[in-house]
Amino acid sequence: MQDWLRMSAGDLGRGIGAGEIDPEVLCDTYLAAIAAHPLRERIYSTVTEGRARAEAAAAAARAKAGQRRGPLDGVPISWKDLFDSAGVATEAGSALLKGRVPARDAVVLRNATAAGLVCLGKTHMSELAFSGLGLNPVTATPPCVNDAGAVPGGSSSGAAASVAFGLAACGIGSDTGGSVRIPSAWNDLVGLKTTVTRLSLDGVVPLCLRFDTVGPLARSVEDAALMLAALEGGKVADLRGVSLAGMRFAALQTVVMNDLRDAPEAGYAGALARLRDAGAVIEEIDAPEVAEAMPLSPALFTGEAYGLWRDVIEAAPDKMFTPILERFRGGREISAADYVAAWQRLEGLRAAWNARVAGYDAVLMPSAPNLPPDHDRLMRDDAYYVTENLLTLRNTRVGNLMGLCAVTLPAGVPSCGIMLCGKPFQEERLLRVAKAAEAALGAS
Repeated sequence: MQDWLRMSAGDLGRGIGAGEIDPEVLCDTYLAAIAAHPLRERIYSTVTEGRARAEAAAAAARAKAGQRRGPLDGVPISWKDLFDSAGVATEAGSALLKGRVPARDAVVLRNATAAGLVCLGKTHMSELAFSGLGLNPVTATPPCVNDAGAVPGGSSSGAAASVAFGLAACGIGSDTGGSVRIPSAWNDLVGLKTTVTRLSLDGVVPLCLRFDTVGPLARSVEDAALMLAALEGGKVADLRGVSLAGMRFAALQTVVMNDLRDAPEAGYAGALARLRDAGAVIEEIDAPEVAEAMPLSPALFTGEAYGLWRDVIEAAPDKMFTPILERFRGGREISAADYVAAWQRLEGLRAAWNARVAGYDAVLMPSAPNLPPDHDRLMRDDAYYVTENLLTLRNTRVGNLMGLCAVTLPAGVPSCGIMLCGKPFQEERLLRVAKAAEAALGAS
């Protein structure tokens, strides 16, 4: 049974379908593992034991009756603490929202429940989702699977930890500037950033509505594809018969290759070599529009984030972790004119990007330029915090700025990932490419 805690969601689903795994016993196995884990309080903000057992019992009954709702019916997963869940606190990692209890589930949670997924509970996150580090002294800082003294990446920090430590078959997070992909990369997982509006944000605590997306942190590309379908109530991408032979990739050089630390650089180079060995054609490209878009970030992200949260924050600023408060307040000086002009400029840059990469199956880059930073140093060294936070999200932000879907895969070096960026709303095609890449990288 303990092997169940390390199996992919897809394999667990197949085991349930074959009658080899009882969903109730599976749920109890996960709940027992959570209860016994010494770091559980740093990973889960709330364990919804009653809901999980009820959903598992219903899944078991459907399995016995031959009426399973889908390939993941009966599989237990976790939810980042910004997805509304009826009658359960949803506080987005912030004391500002302490005691906030929604009356109904977020749409994506409802969809997943309708597909038979079992909700284990809610996971800790960066405060109001506004940091890529995963450091949160207000509620809890989850652990990094590869370094006990480091942060796990954020803002979907607990979502990643729940999967990496064997306490959920998959974690559901959100990605505004890299918040699914960074914790996935630093914890050796597969993370899918979906295109804006692909998945519903109804019932999701917002950060920047024009950039916010929902996505899974998973053990395999197949799991990411299965979860995408469950979250939107759609059809699962067909991943059969994929091959890298003849695929063309663009290896972006602009911005994303600057200031790479040794391990991410080595991991990325090794990953590129394995993709080439498997038959992929990889061409280095420059994209000046990426360099032009980066300086627009404060107006685009911080301006909107402060606009959404200003009244709540300024009513009780002392409740916030100071670096997060200061980051939000950076939006005070962004005018409406600055915001509109930045979006106007970005739309033009996106058009240039789309034309430049039209002939490629995906654009490649290192998922993160750095390794997970040291927790204690982040708490005492302000300059280190600012430098590492900005560097952490730099590469992933390319996908958000350009409006893309993207996936990070383990690169073969601990806490290092390779990111594949696809075209807007072409998640199924990107997942097929990622499945072929995963096989070449030996990820699963």
